[in-house]
Amino acid sequence: MLSWGLSICMLMQQPLAFRGSVVDLIKTASPLVKGVLLILLFFSIVSWTIMADKYRLIKRAKRQSRDFLRIFRKSGKFSEVNAVCQNLKHSPLVGLFLAAFNELNYQLRTSYLKVNPERVESSVKPKKMSVYNLDSINRALQRASMVEVNKLERSLNFLATTASVSPFIGLFGTVMGIVSAFQAIGLRGTANLAMVAPGISEALVATAGGLLAAIPAVIGYNHFLNKIKILASEMDDFSSEFISITERNFT
Repeated sequence: MLSWGLSICMLMQQPLAFRGSVVDLIKTASPLVKGVLLILLFFSIVSWTIMADKYRLIKRAKRQSRDFLRIFRKSGKFSEVNAVCQNLKHSPLVGLFLAAFNELNYQLRTSYLKVNPERVESSVKPKKMSVYNLDSINRALQRASMVEVNKLERSLNFLATTASVSPFIGLFGTVMGIVSAFQAIGLRGTANLAMVAPGISEALVATAGGLLAAIPAVIGYNHFLNKIKILASEMDDFSSEFISITERNFT
């Protein structure tokens, strides 16, 4: 009974040697573990900055795309739509429209010069302008769509990198913390909870730091990638709609 009592007393007293907050553990951690935590902090701060920026960017793009589509479908002339593009420049659909509109204008001017080389007599009515290559307009839309998707996906690679690398960086800090704990045991030639606990605690803090950096990055990457796919689908629909209108009115 006496030995059991002494054991319980020792277990109750030993945690007091390393009791403290996470901040205290970080302060007393080894330089290597502190370096690991600083790297993870950098990844986390940059990831949250990117996610905040992407949230604003995609929200604004969705709002302006909705406004642009309303104007595009209500307007009877492409020139009227072109006049409002500057005010809705954050919509990816504007980039598609401008690329296709420029190609359309080029073909219309070219066809006009071909069928009306010299309009000497003002009384002669010019022949109708027409589009002679719909594939060229379609290619312009595809190129513009790739450019706009690349703009939306910019910096998402950093989130993917953070999600995949941070746990391993945290694991490295964990391993080094445990190595430090075992080195302390080897130097003192004895092992008890008060001696091993600080090293293991800072090791677990490094693991937690890696997870705290990686988990939001994974969620953010998947969330924004899904939003960009929806916008890309809207771009494909708009491209088909533009080609249909062009074919109906200019061929």
